[in-house]
Amino acid sequence: MGTPAIEIDGLTKDYTVGFWRKRKRRSLDNLTLQIQEGEAFGFLGPNGAGKTTTLKLLMSLIFPTAGTARVRGRSIDDVRMHREIGYLPEQPYFYDYLTARELLDYYARFFGYPAVERSQRVTRFLERVGLAEEGNVQLRKFSKGMMQRVGIAQAIVHDPQVIFLDEPMSGLDPVGRREVRDIILDLKRQGRTVFFSTHILSDAEMLCDRVAVLLGGKLQGVGAPGEIVSMQAYAMEIFFEMRDGRLLPSALAQHATKIGERFRVEVPEEQLYSALEQLRGCEARILSVAPLRPTLEDYFLKLVARDRASQHPAEPGDAQ
Repeated sequence: MGTPAIEIDGLTKDYTVGFWRKRKRRSLDNLTLQIQEGEAFGFLGPNGAGKTTTLKLLMSLIFPTAGTARVRGRSIDDVRMHREIGYLPEQPYFYDYLTARELLDYYARFFGYPAVERSQRVTRFLERVGLAEEGNVQLRKFSKGMMQRVGIAQAIVHDPQVIFLDEPMSGLDPVGRREVRDIILDLKRQGRTVFFSTHILSDAEMLCDRVAVLLGGKLQGVGAPGEIVSMQAYAMEIFFEMRDGRLLPSALAQHATKIGERFRVEVPEEQLYSALEQLRGCEARILSVAPLRPTLEDYFLKLVARDRASQHPAEPGDAQ
């Protein structure tokens, strides 16, 4: 295995808070991570977990209290590192009287491309993010999803090998989220390293080779989504339809939920075949059988509950 695309070593950030700025609050606590070339890596955590702080440290927008990091072998203190990365902040500000084409041309100028190449490059990247027809439209007329797409285009207009995206799906409707997911998958297919923060766990499960979970500035776990969460099924879900006039067996009826003309029932895995035999006996039409497994969301909520419990331990006199 070669040099990691991103190496984070003991990164720590303290802020001074309070009226006299005498108290310190630790926003990021000794973060150590390695992300390999070509990975789609999800950085998960609730608001205030330290995700944006980490990204700002990696971008050298703020400076660490302790620790360091390298991107493709270059220290984050090395200004040359920025030629190899693209970055989309959570709430980018673009001058909204510019058109999408003018915006991308502006960012391409930072990298010294001549006029002809800039024009070709801008056209290519507008097409890549699905905005070829809107290139001459002012940004103030763009939807949130379109703004996210043009934001990703500015982050990749110089063909960086590593792309950092801060909450790229935040505030998007389902169509916008799908569009941004497709762009991330396309970048991954090209062999780029994509490091993105999110609190939308289903997106991380769908896109990521690995994820890291951050809570209260501390790393809680790293691994493939299926490694972070136990993939063992805790129940089986059956969807089925009943023929007219047929009644459900009483053992299943008390657990079944009617959804339109269909029924849904959860049974323990060891009772699956017994339940299917009962449904066959009453001539039910089985539509699907699927295992129910814990999700990243379950894992995430469990960590939050554990963290809250550790901060507010029960007193001996508390009610049981």
